[in-house]
Amino acid sequence: MKILISGVCGFVGSTVARALVESGQGREVVGFDNFIRPGSETNREALRKLGVRLVHADLRAASDLEALPEVDWVVDAAANASVLAGVDGRTSSRQLVEHNLAGTVNLLEFAKARRAGFILLSTSRVYSIAPLAALPVAVKDGAFVVAPATPLPPGVSPAGLDESFPTLAPVSLYGATKLASEALALEYGEAFGLPVFINRCGVLAGAGQFGRADQGIFAYWINSWIRRRSLKYLGFGGTGHQVRDCLHPRDLLPLLAKQLGAPKLAAGDRVVNVSGGAASATSLRQLSDWCGRRFGAHTVAPDGAPRPFDLPWIVLDSAKAARLWDWRPQTPVAAILDEIAAHAQAHPDWLEVSAPL
Repeated sequence: MKILISGVCGFVGSTVARALVESGQGREVVGFDNFIRPGSETNREALRKLGVRLVHADLRAASDLEALPEVDWVVDAAANASVLAGVDGRTSSRQLVEHNLAGTVNLLEFAKARRAGFILLSTSRVYSIAPLAALPVAVKDGAFVVAPATPLPPGVSPAGLDESFPTLAPVSLYGATKLASEALALEYGEAFGLPVFINRCGVLAGAGQFGRADQGIFAYWINSWIRRRSLKYLGFGGTGHQVRDCLHPRDLLPLLAKQLGAPKLAAGDRVVNVSGGAASATSLRQLSDWCGRRFGAHTVAPDGAPRPFDLPWIVLDSAKAARLWDWRPQTPVAAILDEIAAHAQAHPDWLEVSAPL
């Protein structure tokens, strides 16, 4: 089986590529990257040594994909993954759409021409902002939790959001590009008889992630703490109580392995949440407490100014993935943080490499 991975030298793409090759199942991995993300070059040589065939290509350019080889499956791991993309002055809204939506169309056309299956790595940010922002929350152990004994809207429980939670706008420009990509992937699957799967991932984290304040927050926070860089608790009263779940991308491998061998499924079974869930849910305050115990005290400044699209609590419920695929996360959050810390200590210039100012 030959598998094409887009964004193969990014954190998620490179981790998935390594896991597929090292699984010993005889899968041949081809990957392409445009190398515009700082830090992506650091993964090139290691992947080559593993036998991954690398191609320099930009998924926004359909002609770049024409020279790629025949494959059986496409795993789309390429994206501008910042929820602030298009509004933060780093990239324009047009650039965001070109990367995350037009690029998906090009990959779907590539898959259609080769009769290849398609797996899209999507995001928790496809879920609607308004009902998430309105969820009743309480503070427990330095973190927001869904308020107990409170009627909750459909699709949400203390275990997290399930796939029925609303996806109506607004979801952020980033979320909209991923949601539109999901819809197009499913439509291509129906129209052209292709197996298509959508995996909505929680916050992905691990050693070697390219950390910035708006993405890769676990890596960014730990690296910044060790270097005694300036850190702030933004929004929500400057408390740091906002919560995200955490998943290591190598934990995707058992799910991907089953999807790569699966036939086309009913539409309702092709979209699943994939995350560390409530067991991995961590607030910035809790992350700071962990850093303080590990590396010593460091001051984090409170800043109650709101940030666009920010939310107090996002945790995904992966019960559907467990039911359909017998999938569960394997790496506990403590192990993920330990791994990031070890990498940060071994690479003192990582912030400069992966997130230059």
